[in-house]
Amino acid sequence: MGDYKEFAKAGLDEKLPEIECFKNQFKDYTITIIIPEYTSLCPKTGQPDFGTITIEYQPDEWVIELKSLKIYIQAYRNLGIFYENAVNKILNDLVNACKPKWMKVRGEFNPRGGIKSIVEAKYPK
Repeated sequence: MGDYKEFAKAGLDEKLPEIECFKNQFKDYTITIIIPEYTSLCPKTGQPDFGTITIEYQPDEWVIELKSLKIYIQAYRNLGIFYENAVNKILNDLVNACKPKWMKVRGEFNPRGGIKSIVEAKYPK
C-alpha cells in the first residue's frame, strides 16, 4: 500500500474550468444531471477510467449552467485522479459554485479488472 501514498491526493488541487450558474426562478424542486461519458486517468497506471456521473441537487439561489458543467467535466479527461477524489472534488466544486440546499454526486465507474466501483458523496455532510 505504500506506493499509493504519493498518488492519494492526485488531482485534488488541480485548477479546472469555472462552473457558471444562473439565478434560480423557482422554489422546492430537484434537478438531476446524468453525465454518461465521464473519463479520467488512473494516477498510478495512467490507464483511462470511464463511468457515469450523476448529480442530484435542490437549488437555492443559483442553478448550474450546463455548458460550463460540460467543459468542467471534460477537463477530467487528462487528469490523473482516483474515483473517490473525483467524486468528492466534483461535489466540492459544484457546492462552491451554486451553494445548493443539498446535493449528491454519484460516480458509477466501469469495471476494470473485474471490479466495478460506485462512489457517492453528499452535501451537507
